Amino acid sequence: MFDFLIRTFVKDYKNKDDEKVRECYGKFSGAVGIATNVLLFVIKIIAGVVFHSIAITADAINNLSDSGSAVVTLVGFKLAGKPADEEHPYGHARIEYLSGLIVSFVILIVGFQLIQNSIDKILNPQEADFSMLTFGVLILSILIKIWQCLFYKKVGKIIGSSTISATAADSLNDVFATSAVLLGLLITYFTGFNLDGYLGVIVAVFIMVTGVRLIVETSNPLLGMAPSEELVDEIYEKIMSYDGILGIHDLHVHNYGPNRRFASVHCEVAAEQDIMVSHDIIDNIERDFLADNGIHLVIHLDPIVTSDERTNKLKEQVKALIRNISPQIGMHDFRVVWGPTHANLIFDINVSFDFPMSDAQLMQRISDEVSKLDPSYYVVLTVDHDYVPMEKIR
Repeated sequence: MFDFLIRTFVKDYKNKDDEKVRECYGKFSGAVGIATNVLLFVIKIIAGVVFHSIAITADAINNLSDSGSAVVTLVGFKLAGKPADEEHPYGHARIEYLSGLIVSFVILIVGFQLIQNSIDKILNPQEADFSMLTFGVLILSILIKIWQCLFYKKVGKIIGSSTISATAADSLNDVFATSAVLLGLLITYFTGFNLDGYLGVIVAVFIMVTGVRLIVETSNPLLGMAPSEELVDEIYEKIMSYDGILGIHDLHVHNYGPNRRFASVHCEVAAEQDIMVSHDIIDNIERDFLADNGIHLVIHLDPIVTSDERTNKLKEQVKALIRNISPQIGMHDFRVVWGPTHANLIFDINVSFDFPMSDAQLMQRISDEVSKLDPSYYVVLTVDHDYVPMEKIR
């Protein structure tokens, strides 16, 4: 059924990486959420008023708030699809993350409200309001919310949207909340024990934990996340497939919203190679990345001396002693300035942000180890910190 709906209402649905198609997926999801939640609201509010059921009326108000979350999703995708302008040259795609953050806060607020209501029920227990109509309406609500959750999960997975995934979690929370109400009514009806409030507290805690988790998840892209290892591997393999590229380092990837990626990298080429040839290579790489991967890539050219055997041998020796200190350390931009009394070994190293040694301690340790090779070797060292998972690049 989901596939039928997607094929019917999402034009060119297979081209999910296209910004317009992605926007269409998001707006369709928002429209489905509005329609189903308004339907539930109307059914429950009528049943609640006619049969004087406060429980069903309260659940109807909750569905109305869910409609508001669906509106946020729809508007968020609409705004995120706006093209870049003078004030926002990187586009508006991050608005999708903001809408997901709003939905996450709504989930947290709903959890707080539920725990307040549940505590009030514990302190002031009320007689169970149970009838076949109550049972039927709650079962219908649970089934529709399960359908919503599965629908949102499918769409969220197709387009990789944290906003729609958060909405799926919201629907699942509603399933648990309504199930707790139903279970409490059944237990009270058959046993006389009123557990409605206690079950509500358990569900409320679960909802609040989910809300906090989703706030963290939807905030991460706004703060700036390291790219996935899969993306780093993809970039590395593609660049290294070009003739004339000896290695890469200092890779930075910036995400300005789904499918809005910008990156920069240093590419090592032989210093002996004609500069025009090297420049042509990196121009081709930049164009290919934009056309094939949708990544706006800027490359810095790093010439590496490859014909000096003495420098090459020393480079391997230094690399070995650095690896002996820690295999997590990477080295690049190695060059040597030879003098009559000493040689300056100039290079950079990469370490992770959580490396156990401070930069000063690490620099001193490497200088000491290099001096053991030859006291006339002076180290001129720069410590860089990894902005991406660098294991494969090293």
